[in-house]
Amino acid sequence: MFIEAIEKTANYTRPIHTILRTYGGKQIIPGSSTIFFVNEEGYAITCKHVIELLSHSDNIMNNFTNFKAERDRLPKDGKYKTNLKGLELKYKFNSDTIIQIKNSFLDCVDSMSGFTWNVHPKYDLAILKFNNYKNISYKGHAVFKKDTTQIKQGEFLCRLGFPFPEFTNFTYNESTDDIEWTSTGIIGSPRFPIEGMVTRFLAEDNRLYGIELSTPGLKGQSGGPLFDKTGVVCGMQFSTKHLHLGFDIMDKEIMINNEAKKVSDYSFIHLGQCIHADIIKEFLKEMNVKYYEEN
Repeated sequence: MFIEAIEKTANYTRPIHTILRTYGGKQIIPGSSTIFFVNEEGYAITCKHVIELLSHSDNIMNNFTNFKAERDRLPKDGKYKTNLKGLELKYKFNSDTIIQIKNSFLDCVDSMSGFTWNVHPKYDLAILKFNNYKNISYKGHAVFKKDTTQIKQGEFLCRLGFPFPEFTNFTYNESTDDIEWTSTGIIGSPRFPIEGMVTRFLAEDNRLYGIELSTPGLKGQSGGPLFDKTGVVCGMQFSTKHLHLGFDIMDKEIMINNEAKKVSDYSFIHLGQCIHADIIKEFLKEMNVKYYEEN
């Protein structure tokens, strides 16, 4: 049903790869999110919470760099552990504190000086602009639904993103106490589509702003497009709602591997939530960003 639509949408939908580590360990934690391009001029959209992660990365990195500089100046004497503890308190570091985040945009543009952004004042939506590139590495762009009243309850739509970070091109450098991207390992992560029926529409202050689907948007699909069977974009995945169903089971005895076991289960339905195409188009127009609608 969505074969051709997925192929079309994949041309302009791209992953953001993220690596991070906490103060308590050297293990690198990979993650991902999604953007999609709305024109041929290097403009893409994603979620506001994705942009917030990107924008906070430099501050987190700079804070750790300053910590390392002070740590390395501490005398290696009997008071080192006490002084280090004081330094950790100064920087508010504990074992769970994120101290490094690095991001990589895959197959978006050939090179860039950086990027700028605008975030929506109310909704989980942002516009991302790649700066000073020579060539784009994506093909095509989103084409938005023109008459969104045609999006009906019961219609099946599809989302595309990168929820399962399988890339391995990173390492921890012991000598520099740093996490790094490498030229070895798995560079990409597979795209992952997931369909869902339109269950309800989301509204606030008498304004329609979102579309609810019968299946979850997966972590890493945030910022990915929502589209119909022809590939026309109807919205953008931004969150998943978890509703308790009330079909709870507690201490029910069942047989597992020929042995009686007591199990408990608390059932929820997980519903994907997408920013409505009308909100996206309105914001693009407000920011003077060119976009396309179906004929």
